Parts: sequence; structure tokens; C-alpha cells
Amino acid sequence: MKRMISIMITLAMLLVMSTSALAANPNPIFEKVKQEKEIILATTTSTQDSGLLDYMLPEFEKRYQVKVKVVAVGTGQAIQLGKDGNADVILVHARKAEDEFVAGGYGFKAFDVMYNKFYLVGPEDDPAGIRNMPSAKDALKKIAEQQAKFISRGDDSGTHKKEKSLWEAAGIKPEGDWYVSAGQGMGATLNMADEMDAYTIVDEATYLAVKNGLVNMVYEDKELFNPYGIIQVKGTDKPYTANELIWFFTSPWGQKMISQFGIEKYGKNLFEPDARRR
Repeated sequence: MKRMISIMITLAMLLVMSTSALAANPNPIFEKVKQEKEIILATTTSTQDSGLLDYMLPEFEKRYQVKVKVVAVGTGQAIQLGKDGNADVILVHARKAEDEFVAGGYGFKAFDVMYNKFYLVGPEDDPAGIRNMPSAKDALKKIAEQQAKFISRGDDSGTHKKEKSLWEAAGIKPEGDWYVSAGQGMGATLNMADEMDAYTIVDEATYLAVKNGLVNMVYEDKELFNPYGIIQVKGTDKPYTANELIWFFTSPWGQKMISQFGIEKYGKNLFEPDARRR
């Protein structure tokens, strides 16, 4: 019995000593992240317009006591910011361009993060008659034939890249008064299309968040799959924070937050978590 009491006292002392040591020597990674103070995340407008970043980033900033500066532009511009060394992490949605970014030596630690869909949307009265067509490229062909008004992002964003690939698959070079290049972000383009009774292509999250008078016309086309990736910029001077930010989005914690985003307000989540290392 005396020996058992002695063991218990020793264990208690070790626990107190280890707790004191932890208090005196906090997690060194946390300390290094705090020293970096701020990180630049270059990302697509859809993550901003949908409200995802406003929902997630305060949790990261609170945990690590570091500021995330968001630059929300088109995917092409976000990737260029990474190439120019003006961002530490990019969160975008154009897989081919992302792979080229990594292969070119501009980034590493590339992960899939989440996905949703693109929608081909248009006015309720559907002047081109494309409602419920199973193929987006065939719907675009019909829009071109009817010369129904179409608003393009026109900004080399992930959505614009997807749109261009669909026109190419349809064998059409869109041009003429019916085809308008907005040069705007997703929310602004969507509202412009609504005001002009026009068609456009939009990511699912922004469509549900903005929710104007436009109607989704095409369902279940696998070509409308919309995956997002996150990549650390090579040469960043904020390596610890960049690593932790990527971990945050791809960790069980971050993935659970993504899976729940939008359910309360829209009745469904706006993104599906899908984290995996490439």
C-alpha cells in the first residue's frame, strides 16, 4: 500500500512538472506563426462572395493570433499573384492551371480541399429554350444559335476558364452583340446577367448566396464539376503560417466547418469537403 501511494505521488509530481513545462514552453509552431503576424491568401471571388472565408478565417485567426489578408480575384489573377511572390497561399478552382503552377516550380503542398458544381443559369422565361437540357455544351450551342444574351466573367477566373472550355467543346467561338464580357467578379457578373435577362455560368456557392432571379437550367452534367485546391507558394517568407493555413482547411476541423457551411441559411451545404494530398 505504501508503495502504491508513493507511485501515485510520483505520478502526480510528474504531471505537475510537465504541465509547468508546457506553460513555460508553449507550442513552438504556434509561437513561430504568431511571429509571422500576417499572411496573404490569394483566392477566387467565389470563396469570398459565398461568405465561406468570413465564416472560416476568424476561427483560424483566433487560434493562431495571426491576420489573414484576403485578396479575392479571379483564379488566373490569384495564380499570377503567387507566381509574382505577392501571396503566400492560393485557394483557387482551375485544376489544370493549378497543376501547371506546381509543375512550374511556383508552389508545393498542393491539396484538394472541396468541390461543388457550376450552374448554367438564365432568366425564368428562358428565351433560348435550354431548360433541363442534360448537356451544358449543347445548351451553349442553342444560346449561340438563338443569339440569346450571355454574360461572361471575361476575367480569366476559374469560372471563365470553365466557360471557355465548354464553348470550345461545343465548337463555338462566341462573339457578337449577344455575348458580353463583364470583366467582373462572380457576384457582380451574376447580378449583371439578372439585370439584362441573360444567361451566365456561375459556381453553385455564389448562386445560392446571391440568389437573384436567375434559374439553373442544366443539371447533372459531369462537365460542370467544380473542384477547389489550396497550394503553398514556394519561397514564401511565412512558411509556418502557410503550412498551418493549409492544414486548417484540410484538417478534420476545417473539413467539418466546410461541410456545415450554408446548411442553416440555405438548407444545404455550399461546398462538399474533399481534402487529399495531390
